[in-house]
Amino acid sequence: MADERLFELEIISPERLFYKGLASFVELATSEGEIGVYKNHIPMTSVLVPGVVTIHEENEVKKAAVHSGFVVILKDRIKVMAEIAEWPDEIDEDRANEAKIRAERRLKEGGPGVDMARAEAALKRSLARLDTSQK
Repeated sequence: MADERLFELEIISPERLFYKGLASFVELATSEGEIGVYKNHIPMTSVLVPGVVTIHEENEVKKAAVHSGFVVILKDRIKVMAEIAEWPDEIDEDRANEAKIRAERRLKEGGPGVDMARAEAALKRSLARLDTSQK
């Protein structure tokens, strides 16, 4: 008998169908803050920000880095459309750490010609990658 707590979860990026399966709970970073979603959640849409998506399957928990996009939540399924989605083994930790250092330096030094919003976004993306890649 199928577990009544499970719902369909699909994560799509421009390059691929990143994830398709059944989950009992999913955690997402949105523009309104972190949210957790179970089956029968109130239908809604939300804008995603760079962060870690945690997928609670029936017997396993998976984490992925997601960089912007949006999520559509229905009672029995969730669809995530992400600009970029990466599994931990797809992340180059050294590169992510270098990006973090560069972004922090830009934010600290500021000055003319520095796009602060772009530097903040780069920092958030690198932190999401690092959070996902570290076991």
